[in-house]
Amino acid sequence: MNAAKPKVFLVRAGGDGGDENYALDHGVAILGFLEYPSLAKASDYDSILDLIKTAAPDQKPRAAVNHARQLWAFALKMKEGDIVVLPRKLTSQVALGVVKGSYQYVKVGGIPRHTRRVDWIRPDVPRSVFSQDLLSSFGAFMTVCSITRNSAEERVAAILKGRPDPGPTSLSGKVPDSETIVDDAASVGHDLALAAHDQIVEHIQNRFRKHELANLVDAVLIADGWTTKLSPPGPDGGVDIFAGRGPFGLDAPRLCVQVKSQATPVDVTVYRTLQGSMQSYKAEQGLLVSWGGFNKAVLSEARQGHFLVRLWESRDLVTAIYRTYENLPPEIQAELPLKRVWMLVHEGDDS
Repeated sequence: MNAAKPKVFLVRAGGDGGDENYALDHGVAILGFLEYPSLAKASDYDSILDLIKTAAPDQKPRAAVNHARQLWAFALKMKEGDIVVLPRKLTSQVALGVVKGSYQYVKVGGIPRHTRRVDWIRPDVPRSVFSQDLLSSFGAFMTVCSITRNSAEERVAAILKGRPDPGPTSLSGKVPDSETIVDDAASVGHDLALAAHDQIVEHIQNRFRKHELANLVDAVLIADGWTTKLSPPGPDGGVDIFAGRGPFGLDAPRLCVQVKSQATPVDVTVYRTLQGSMQSYKAEQGLLVSWGGFNKAVLSEARQGHFLVRLWESRDLVTAIYRTYENLPPEIQAELPLKRVWMLVHEGDDS
């Protein structure tokens, strides 16, 4: 085990999250870089760089160095006991785990892959749990990098234990450090679109608390053409919003909506309660909105009800807001002032 203070490493699971479910289900961190053979015999950064140059002799020098830094961090710098951060693509969550083994080059689906064994202790932490500076580091344009700025190691370790993010300046009087490390998130570009999205999520979380989040969902549904009835604050019998088509909301499909503003993933009990409410009120469709996302049991059971119930986490609600924003009431737009911005995307060399 790593006797020193655990370091924190960002490790992605494919640009589109293609390896995400396998990584979490099988307790590993897994990389792309399929063009490179095993790193098991590499002893340092230089030997990994030589291996990369041999495997891809026509590759640009800058790209070779970039890949060598990432593979060195994954295979050699990362030690047992260090913390792995996996920003999930398939949900608005972040998986946190602890490294439990050394580098292994093993077959996954018949294809040799670069892996490390990881105990995913908290696989479904909502992004909203992390402060903006940590989320910015998680948005680095790298497959693998260490995260050190702003007391990140102590803060991520605290979140791993179920405690709140103590923030960048509250730990022993530490302030953001200015050191630039070649494999650190501080030294590379970041996903500006994702950073902007995270800021919007944080703003909504601060401005639309508890029943106000149901008000926001109600406004989105109305802007999308539904006729709704919003339940008042307090006990709602398992339904926050009744919605239907037509001028009186009596036409099919009829929709029961439950909204959960908590910052933690909801469990399967909430999902089943909504299903029961749909039967009681003879609604053909259901919508479960959970700001903190859903645990694995909900996601698994919801597959069977795919054509009956939709799940919205924070990302889905924000996407719906983008789609309907021009038709939202002026008071909602005043609380949530948004502006569309177009940016030129520069393709990077990272895998």
